[in-house]
Amino acid sequence: MNATESARGSDVARQILVIAAFVFMIIGDAVGLGAFGGTPIQDAQGGSFSPDTSYLTPATEAFAIWTPIYLGLAIYVIWQALPSQRARDRQRSLGWLIALTMVLNGLWLVTVQFLSVWATVVCIILLLAALVATYLRAVRTREPADGWLDGILIDVVTGLHLGWVTLATVANIAAALTATVPSDWESAASVVGVLVLVVVAVVALGLSASGGWRIAPVLSIAWGLGWLAVARLLGELVDVPIGITAIVVAVIVLIVPIVARLMRERTLAD
Repeated sequence: MNATESARGSDVARQILVIAAFVFMIIGDAVGLGAFGGTPIQDAQGGSFSPDTSYLTPATEAFAIWTPIYLGLAIYVIWQALPSQRARDRQRSLGWLIALTMVLNGLWLVTVQFLSVWATVVCIILLLAALVATYLRAVRTREPADGWLDGILIDVVTGLHLGWVTLATVANIAAALTATVPSDWESAASVVGVLVLVVVAVVALGLSASGGWRIAPVLSIAWGLGWLAVARLLGELVDVPIGITAIVVAVIVLIVPIVARLMRERTLAD
């Protein structure tokens, strides 16, 4: 019995839901970029998300990471809708979760426009939790026979998405605190920022290790950290300790997984 013959009604519903979730995310993204009368994200919430306002917000160029993530999701949506993918166990296991991550992604973009800055924190934490669940399930269900396309559209795209949202969650919480705490707390920004980046390093390495030292999550985290360093060293809101720490952490979270992966492959080869 082939995949198409063994398909269930819920499989078609899943495929349709994934398509609808992607459309919702794109509409939310358009609103977040200022379309339909919305305010661009960097100007929303009184400018709380601007790299010139919050110490842990990367330079705006960092958000170019969304291009490969959205492109990968778009291709995934088309691919998963094919009859050949309808009844695959991996699609059944992951399709619903990937749809949830896209819905929460779009919901965050809408929340930025219409609700409070702390509502965006709640939303992005939910998105992060959904991405962690998706990533861990992708790791558990991955088989060599799944092929390279499956690996790119599910594992790599999910890893990039998770890595970026991990750093974005930190930036979102920092932006919310910046918008609400007394201004004299700014004197502790350097120390707190450095400590937070140390935690980011631990989390990034933990994510990579849990996936067999996968590179995708740490790649997007390192990308964001690099642009955070640019914002803190060359932007209007200068903070040298945070900028230098961001560079060091970016290098660590890239080098350690690469070395660990090479050592593991060498051990397996022996």
